[in-house]
Amino acid sequence: MAASSSLCPNRTLSLSLRPSHKRNNQFASFHSVLRFPDFASSRCHLSSDSNSRNLTLGLKASATSAAPVMDQPTSSSSSPDVSTIVEVDLGTGATRSTSAPAFLINPSCCRVFVHIHGKQVLVVTNTTIAPLYLDKTISALTDGNPNVKVESVILPDGEKFKDMETLMKIFDKAIESRMDRRCTFVALGGGVIGDMCGYAAASYLRGVNFIQIPTTVMAQVDSSVGGKTGINHRLGKNLIGAFYQPQCVLIDTDTLNTLPDRELASGLAEVIKYGLI
Repeated sequence: MAASSSLCPNRTLSLSLRPSHKRNNQFASFHSVLRFPDFASSRCHLSSDSNSRNLTLGLKASATSAAPVMDQPTSSSSSPDVSTIVEVDLGTGATRSTSAPAFLINPSCCRVFVHIHGKQVLVVTNTTIAPLYLDKTISALTDGNPNVKVESVILPDGEKFKDMETLMKIFDKAIESRMDRRCTFVALGGGVIGDMCGYAAASYLRGVNFIQIPTTVMAQVDSSVGGKTGINHRLGKNLIGAFYQPQCVLIDTDTLNTLPDRELASGLAEVIKYGLI
C-alpha cells in the first residue's frame, strides 16, 4: 500500500491510497481510531471513503490547536505523571524508548539522569527548538544529578545545513569543552538534529553515549529509533554516516504542541501509512 498526501487550504490532509500490487482493484474500507498522544484527539479527526479510496486526516481549528512554532508552550503542570516505556530489541541490545507528557517539566517521571554517562553532557539543538526547550532540557538533565555539567551547541535549522561544515560545530564544542569518552551527546530536535548528533556521537573519540529527545512526530515514531545517522554530501543525501543506536529515546509528547500544523499532519500521515503497510 502506498500513500501520497497534500495539505488542503481548509487544513485537511487528504491521503490517496492505492494497492502496491496489481492483485485486484478492491480497496478494503479503512476505519481507525487515532491512538496517539492526547493532543491528537483535540487537533485531528480521521475519516475514510472506501469508494474513492481516500483517507482524510483533518486538523481541527479550535482553541486547543497548536501554537505557532516560535510561541512558548504553556505550562503542563496538570499533565499526569505517567510514562510509557517500550523496549526496542535491536539484536545488539535493547534501546529504551520512554514517552511521557511534560517530562521536561517533571523529569522525575522518567528518571532522566540514569541515562547519562559520566558528568559531561553536550546538547545539540537548532535555532528553532533552542528558545522553546533548551533551558527545560538542561534542567531535566541535571535533575537528581547536580554534578553534571551541560554544554550546548545551537545549529542552524534545516536540511540544507546537514553537512560537514555544520557537523564540525558539534566537534568544535565537544573538544573546546574537553569532553572525555564518558560524556553523553543529547539530540534535541527533529530528524536532522538526530542524524547529525548521532553521527557526531558515533565518531567523537570513536563513540560516546547518545540520547535522543525528538520533538517532531516523524522523529518520535521513526528516525529516533533505527540507528541511521549521517550527513549529506554535495553529490547526494546521507552518503556519509554510520549505524549508531541511541542509549535511549526520551519523548515529551508536549513538545508536539509547538509543532506547525503542516508538520503535524505530515507526521501523522506517515503513522497511518505504517499501519496500512
